Amino acid sequence: MARPVEFDENKVLTSAMEQFWREGYEASSVQKLLDCTGINRGTLYNSFGDKDTFFKSCVDQYNKVVDKQIAASLKNSELGAWEAIEVYFDETVLNVTNKHRSMGCLLVNSVCESINYDKEMRKVVRGSLATIRKSLVARLKEAHKNRKMKKGISAEFAAEVLMNSLHGIRVNSRDGKTPKQLKELIKFSVASLKK
Repeated sequence: MARPVEFDENKVLTSAMEQFWREGYEASSVQKLLDCTGINRGTLYNSFGDKDTFFKSCVDQYNKVVDKQIAASLKNSELGAWEAIEVYFDETVLNVTNKHRSMGCLLVNSVCESINYDKEMRKVVRGSLATIRKSLVARLKEAHKNRKMKKGISAEFAAEVLMNSLHGIRVNSRDGKTPKQLKELIKFSVASLKK
């Protein structure tokens, strides 16, 4: 009887996640995924399924990072609403490694790619982005209730503005903008909503 192949699932998923993140779904061939993870084709299919299923597992891996960032900022009850939002942007854009900052965002990159035309894949990626938006809305409702938001702006609209800023900042980070430049963009976006 053949012995099951042993590998570090977390390490494999992180390596594959970074491959998809760096080059996108289409450009990440099965061979590139095998090369970056160090597993063989049989292990990939037996342990993770096809490329689509593997990508979904990598998005789940990415979501673990997103969840930690949200927990440290938007869901941190010790922070006021605007402070939590500013900390969120720091956690997701500024306090990441140069390598990860230069890759942008797996979710935003995927939305911009042809993967967006696949209904199931779009659902996976947009579901992850919706989690971020929901956490922003909760804090923005708090700011609105406490009259800390500019008059005439709803929490829902403010969340759209911040999500738009987040997407743009991720693209700008991939395009080589410095952390200082990104911080200025974040400050401007927040200031446009904050009272």
